[in-house]
Amino acid sequence: MPIASVRATPLNLPVTVSASGTTKSTSLSLCIVEIELDDGRVGCGMTAITEEEVVGSIVNDIASHALVGMDPLRHEQIWDKLYWLLTPRGQTGYASHAIAAIDLALWDLKGQILGQPVWRLLGGARSQVPVYATFGFAFFDRDELAAAARSWVDRGFKRLKMTVGHHGLQRRDEPRPLAALIAEDVRRIQAVREAVGPDVQIYIDANCSLDYFHALSLAQRVEELDISFFEEPVSQNDIPNLAKLRAKTRIPLAAGQNEGLASRFRDMLVAQAVDVVQPNACISGGYTQCLRIAGMAAAFNTQFANGGAWPHHNMHLHAGLANGTLVEYHSVAVECCKLVFDGLPEPSQGVLDLPQAPGLGFTVNRDRMAELAKRPGSRGVGKA
Repeated sequence: MPIASVRATPLNLPVTVSASGTTKSTSLSLCIVEIELDDGRVGCGMTAITEEEVVGSIVNDIASHALVGMDPLRHEQIWDKLYWLLTPRGQTGYASHAIAAIDLALWDLKGQILGQPVWRLLGGARSQVPVYATFGFAFFDRDELAAAARSWVDRGFKRLKMTVGHHGLQRRDEPRPLAALIAEDVRRIQAVREAVGPDVQIYIDANCSLDYFHALSLAQRVEELDISFFEEPVSQNDIPNLAKLRAKTRIPLAAGQNEGLASRFRDMLVAQAVDVVQPNACISGGYTQCLRIAGMAAAFNTQFANGGAWPHHNMHLHAGLANGTLVEYHSVAVECCKLVFDGLPEPSQGVLDLPQAPGLGFTVNRDRMAELAKRPGSRGVGKA
């Protein structure tokens, strides 16, 4: 049952997000990778949060030719081959995304071949995972944000995440002073805390959009609001700056969703730069590399969680491993996945139950994906 073909389909998907009577439109890009065996079985993986047409080209024009004829069950062999083909000197970026999508498809196939759900093959530690809802985006004003927070609590979620920083460094020449930006972030976080009360956990995420000075200022000003973690507070996940920031705030720091090399997580852990490491199976080299990262986190007694969205892929990782914890239920990303996949489980009271079907337990709708790929502007980087 060797690999017969590998194909990638990049998509940019329009999404409508509704919360407490407010409706917003945005878009998000992803790249679907399908691996077909000579017996007709197909495994599906995906990646996102970058220019997905580039990832599609890497898979279709380079990686696919190297994989035809290989044994899909030998995921370590394939991962190593892809590493030396696409990142021979330790580059990350697009190559890491491509490897992740291919690796997920291989694990989906492994589950189908062996008749087991992926989470069991990864270790089977638990059959459900806790989730936190990422709901608070820059396109909501302060009142809309508070109303959205209340609506997610009404749906049974006791863990909520909102964005801060809002592309601060990227847009600093507009002009858009960072001091004014974080002052508004403080007010937005206060509005959410007042809306949901003291018993709901609040997480904030700067998406690497702040420098050390402004990240520290924001952290110190919101410490009293009981923030459960501050994700990607500084540009480039700069490890010395993360370590300095961690020493000066009581808020736990989290990072790692966009890292492509296990050695970056090693460096974070050795430097004691973060309280939570967050590899994302759809970005950080798939399950094969995330298993290694999770092992390092266990050895350092550091929390291992999911950041960077795509809960239906990451839930398998965190259900499989004993040190698995939180999975991010990113509302925009979930709506994108609903456009492409059939059979996605829904959370109940802040918990996702893992599927029992072989493989990932959900399938790509190829007819719908083909139609989405034909839409004008269907390719390109997402906005959410």
